[in-house]
Amino acid sequence: MKALLLVALVVVVLAAADDYSLSDKFIKLLQNKKSTWKAGRNFNKHLSIRYIKHLMGVHPDSKLHLPKAYHHDITENFQLPKEFDSRSAWPMCPTIGEIRDQGSCGSCWAFGAVEVMSDRVCIHSKGQENFHFSSEDLVSCCHMCGFGCNGGFPGSAFKYWVSSGIVSGGAYNSSQGCQPYEIAPCEHHVSGPRPKCSTGGTTPRCVRRCEASYTLDYENDLHHGSKAYSIKKDEEQIKYEIMTNGPVEGAFTVYEDFLHYKSGVYQHTQGSALGGHAIRIMGWGEENGTPYWLCANSWNTDWGDNGTFKILRGSDHCGIESEITAGLPKIN
Repeated sequence: MKALLLVALVVVVLAAADDYSLSDKFIKLLQNKKSTWKAGRNFNKHLSIRYIKHLMGVHPDSKLHLPKAYHHDITENFQLPKEFDSRSAWPMCPTIGEIRDQGSCGSCWAFGAVEVMSDRVCIHSKGQENFHFSSEDLVSCCHMCGFGCNGGFPGSAFKYWVSSGIVSGGAYNSSQGCQPYEIAPCEHHVSGPRPKCSTGGTTPRCVRRCEASYTLDYENDLHHGSKAYSIKKDEEQIKYEIMTNGPVEGAFTVYEDFLHYKSGVYQHTQGSALGGHAIRIMGWGEENGTPYWLCANSWNTDWGDNGTFKILRGSDHCGIESEITAGLPKIN
């Protein structure tokens, strides 16, 4: 009887801890702190932290097993710009400004990768080629990449792009490309028109064929990368890579306070670690004297600053500079 009561007490304590991280009280605590960023409600307070942890899809065993690219052009006299935004640098590439939605699936590792691939095909073809790489195809068919909706390895996604290729595909219900995303967006934010989220989306089955309405077959729609690599934990190297080749995929540790980011330059101040999360880094700059990386998230546009956020740059904050992956496309 005592053992059952103890278990029940532990469950109640854990539930209370979960409730607190999404509570108005926790958000108020963040808002009252002197900080470089502003907090506000992004997520429905009735969601479970278990659901939110599932969105952090960089698997704990994820390691960089890619060759490191090194930019020798950076010398003592070389001056990188103080700010850079890929959206304005390459205005002819619409995917750079796009914010995707991973839904109830821990597929951030795949989303960050296909976003970078899509951007770079446009950039390296000088706007002549726009190819919207399918997150569906990568999540469901790349078995070397990890565990689909249960987490994966960003570096392996770029290796798979080179070795196997990835087809085209747009957002859920878009009928865009060979394989649009199968997992519906849900209302994990404040109240809205989308259906309620359920805990943990399952990985879609790998199907190597296109939608019936698409004009090409699967094999003919595959687009490959020519090279997959990582960038060393060096601010100048990461900047040069973005400015020269386009956005990169980054990964960092998400803490509870990050869930409530609204604007400014994020720095972790409160709360526990929830897991590793992959995003796309589009540029850099400085806000009120605080250096930042400009990033695109994959939690839809009603999270954060229209789906984007800024995070402290130059001190590997939350590991943001430790796991940078990228690749170059094969341009026809």
